Amino acid sequence: MYADVILFARHLEQPTAAPAAPDPLDRADAVAITGDRILAVGPAADIAALRGPDTVVHDFPGATILPGLVDVHAHPVWGSISIGSGVDLLGAGTLDQVCERLAGAVRERPADAWITGYDLDVNVFAGDPTGLVLGERFPGVPISLMTRDAHALVVSPHVVELIGLTGRESFTDASSVEVGPDGRPTGYIVELQAMDLVFAHYPEVPLDTAADFVRDRLELLAAGGLTGLHALDFADPSEAVYRHIEAHGELPLRIRCSPLVPADSGPDVWQHVADLQGRRGRRWHVAGAKFMLDGTADNGTAWFDHPDTHGENREPLWRDVDAYRAAMRFFTQRGIPTATHAIGDRAVRFALDVIEEVGPVDQAPHRIEHIESIPDDLLGRFAELDVVASLQPAHATRHTRADGTDNWSRRIGPDRVAHGWRTRDLLDHGAVVALGSDWPIGPGDPRIGLADCQLRRPVEEPNSAPVQPDQALTARECYAGMTVAAAHAAGAGAELGRIAPDFLADLTVFAADPLALAPEAQPGNAVLATVVGGEVRLHPRSPEGRP
Repeated sequence: MYADVILFARHLEQPTAAPAAPDPLDRADAVAITGDRILAVGPAADIAALRGPDTVVHDFPGATILPGLVDVHAHPVWGSISIGSGVDLLGAGTLDQVCERLAGAVRERPADAWITGYDLDVNVFAGDPTGLVLGERFPGVPISLMTRDAHALVVSPHVVELIGLTGRESFTDASSVEVGPDGRPTGYIVELQAMDLVFAHYPEVPLDTAADFVRDRLELLAAGGLTGLHALDFADPSEAVYRHIEAHGELPLRIRCSPLVPADSGPDVWQHVADLQGRRGRRWHVAGAKFMLDGTADNGTAWFDHPDTHGENREPLWRDVDAYRAAMRFFTQRGIPTATHAIGDRAVRFALDVIEEVGPVDQAPHRIEHIESIPDDLLGRFAELDVVASLQPAHATRHTRADGTDNWSRRIGPDRVAHGWRTRDLLDHGAVVALGSDWPIGPGDPRIGLADCQLRRPVEEPNSAPVQPDQALTARECYAGMTVAAAHAAGAGAELGRIAPDFLADLTVFAADPLALAPEAQPGNAVLATVVGGEVRLHPRSPEGRP
């Protein structure tokens, strides 16, 4: 049998989190592909025998081929639309800098046009976030800015007026419209149900425009080395966008979607999410259910054993935790794996307890997302229960500071900070640690997030002190978190995450071996090509930086 495609390189790598026995890839420098599967792996001289008259050959001298990188936690649709239509506030470290960026958008748009922004750093506020300054700087302009953790909005007084917010709104989850001492809304809108009141008034983005935003961003993510991602959502217009892109071309990577099960929802909603399972296109499909057991520490909506310095961070997002337990059992009984957002120690403990009660499913392991601060006694339970620890290392390096002056650290206190972002400890206790970005909340370029994971600081900031440096991983462990661990997290360990015959031909071709590079050099390590299902996509210009 002749191969459809052959790739020649200098070296093939198979990242694993633990030292392994000698691997056949040690002498391999070529891959043969037929259809969407790997046909053979080995030395170039052996693989060359599979070259036929119609075989397409790609030669990458000096390059290294890895299993395709997969980001296990991202939000590609709303993230792309937010970026495409909003003001980027990344790096705006003061209120003046935030307003300078908004001023350009205000000048360029009609007087009554909404101005939206993303990646707002709550540390720019001296105290609690407030939109009052937006009214002072831009009177009469509707402005809505999403905070960096994507769990809150800061809106201008004109938005409060347009929507008719009073601060007396009630919600079934931990959402709130914050008010000041005078009882009037400050413009700080916390958590999803309250945020939805604002989103309902956003200008509609046409489907073709939204699809262009998503396709363009996915192209950038692929150019950074991704061949797949797990979308921890499937809200409108996700399906319409994916189908529109595939009707006019091809998605540049695979997307595994897990719809959100809203807090305190009931069986009718659960059944709707169950009915979505298996819905698919050529490169996207729905598998799994996403829960948000708590919110975020920055907003005071995470669930810790003890309150934070504000007396908050002490309640779950699901007010009825028995409903969460019932919902987890509902999905487990139907063979549907779950992913639970749990940031606080009590949320993580409760999620593990419930997972132990409901048991595993065959399709894929249950997962817990984020796991920002946990005590020692929870570390071993992930391996005991085969629960995947899904972590985003760049949250530690880019949302917190080693000196503890950031909002997250000030809120939860030094004891819990010392037990934060425990990537190394979880791995050493036998957990499968799968790595993602939470893009657009973190850098979508995997080379940046994986470099941060090794350095425990932003890779581009050599003078920054590392955050919990003892939690650093090696390059091999980091890249395993986006290859073999990512495949395990999706229940796809028999066909993804390795370079081996009969596995899906999803590969990333790097100019240099990332496992042998210093972390500082990894963001500049060009991605020469990505391969998805045997289709080779060349990336002659691999961008550095955050997509």
